[in-house]
Amino acid sequence: MTTAVHLDRARIAIETHARLVPDFPEPGVAFKDLTPVLAAADGLDALTAALADACAGADLIAGIDARGFLLGGAIAHRLGIGVVAVRKGGKLPPPVIGVDYALEYGSARLEIPASGIDFHGRRVAVVDDVLATGGTIAATLALLAEVGAEVTDVAVVMELDGFPGRDVITAAAPVRVHTLCTG
Repeated sequence: MTTAVHLDRARIAIETHARLVPDFPEPGVAFKDLTPVLAAADGLDALTAALADACAGADLIAGIDARGFLLGGAIAHRLGIGVVAVRKGGKLPPPVIGVDYALEYGSARLEIPASGIDFHGRRVAVVDDVLATGGTIAATLALLAEVGAEVTDVAVVMELDGFPGRDVITAAAPVRVHTLCTG
């Protein structure tokens, strides 16, 4: 199938299976829950195919905690390449390499293994479910740059309207940003 067909299938799966949750995470916000899309075999297959198209050319997928793990593993399997989990701080056994980054309400930390994976010169695609502020993905880009990886693409299921995520990412690194839908 062509990339356009995969993208159309993914968008149909999102429209068919995603659940709209009013007033979450706060009053006035309409949250689009992608969990039912991932739970539906046709939905997961459609998302995986479209995101794999966006990640073609990578030799490693970096899936961001937590839904990026689900998507990243499926994409890596489809492409016949490896996957690495970019974890929240304190979840991986030492030694780790980490980066702290700012959140609206404080700070957070992301980590990857410090040994056992040779990142230097690897072409890496970063995968996550949603792009909003871009902080988590920008932190992931910094972390992967620190270990010598060449991040070529960022692929997400949904990019939220009205948030600066895409600009934050492209200011952090010269990568292509792929989204399946906006909302």
